[in-house]
Amino acid sequence: MSVPLDRLYHYLGDCVNHDLVIYRWTPHGSRKLEDLTPLTKYPEYQQYNNPMAIFHDQEPLDYNFYTQDQVQNQVKLVYADWLVDHAFKDSALEYISRQHLRVVTDCANQYDLTILVHSEQCSWQVEHYSNKGFVPVYYWSHAVIAQDWFRYAKHDPELNFKFFNFEQDFLIYNRAWSGTREYRLSFVEKLISNGLVKNCKTSFNPVDQNTHYTNHCFANKKFNIQNQQLENYFPLNTYSANASADYCGLDYTACGIEVVLETLFDDNRWHLTEKTLRPIACGKPFLLAATPGSLQYLRNYGFETFAELIDETYDTITDSKSRLNAIVIEMKRIAALDTDAKQVLYTKLHEIAQRNKQRFFNGLFDQVIEEYQTNLDQAMGVMQQHCTGKHRTAIRQLLQQN
Repeated sequence: MSVPLDRLYHYLGDCVNHDLVIYRWTPHGSRKLEDLTPLTKYPEYQQYNNPMAIFHDQEPLDYNFYTQDQVQNQVKLVYADWLVDHAFKDSALEYISRQHLRVVTDCANQYDLTILVHSEQCSWQVEHYSNKGFVPVYYWSHAVIAQDWFRYAKHDPELNFKFFNFEQDFLIYNRAWSGTREYRLSFVEKLISNGLVKNCKTSFNPVDQNTHYTNHCFANKKFNIQNQQLENYFPLNTYSANASADYCGLDYTACGIEVVLETLFDDNRWHLTEKTLRPIACGKPFLLAATPGSLQYLRNYGFETFAELIDETYDTITDSKSRLNAIVIEMKRIAALDTDAKQVLYTKLHEIAQRNKQRFFNGLFDQVIEEYQTNLDQAMGVMQQHCTGKHRTAIRQLLQQN
């Protein structure tokens, strides 16, 4: 199951009172510059005169993701049709290459700045982009996408939990562990060392991005692991990258709590994906392995968390290793409860989870879209103040010099 993303972007263009030229990545999830393409074939006058909006709303922002060579190659590709070879010399190529993501758009646009639609808060990356000629517009994109991906959870009778004597305590989806997800290797090791494997319905993938976990070079040495036999404790994970776009009712009926392993953990940004919204849509309680303050982010959108029943102080811990330890300690406490105590706990947790499910399907979409409309209106106020065509003029002058 997948959301028809182009329909989403057409809607996001239509629900505001501004004529945007929209660029988005296709296929979904790509970050390649050559995959950042216009939503439709815009007339030439629109490319010159309408504000450009790049939707970088699926993946976390990373300004330094592209090398200078990648950017310059993309410049040559984009401008190949109307620039002769000598026009790529020195100053012209350098000027255009400094435009970062804008190199895929038409730098002759009359607006000096470019709208960057993103999905993270408390972000130093957003500040960096805003200092480099972009006007950030925030909206929680994954909340909109999850409305489509998990729409059947609203009606699925398999998710009408009536009995709370579950087969296992924790449901954990753990497919990828490379990049920002490297903390998951440390988490898996902690499950083993704390005797929690028997309490978890989970699996493990020893190879990610063509690298075996024993050869992984940790960016944060705090997450270094000693156990070189992790795959011996868990079933093999064979799911594809699209697995998070769906849910398994049998998994939710078998387990008491989902432990969500988010994309960002060893970071300070708030960037919650469909992984967090899946248990909410399915009426399931959860522990959230994400960046500090992420539970408050959810509360800002009207969701309840479980602080009266679960120790959620882990969400306030800024040190990533200590936060991960706190989550495992709380898992260990819950796993040690006797059967009667667990049944009482799970009954109360699911009462809160059902209210969250109601909130997910009733009101969240409208709140997110209204927030997007407000933020885009504010961004357009900034855009109108920077409408001099300076890039067009500068490029023309440089080409004439060449």
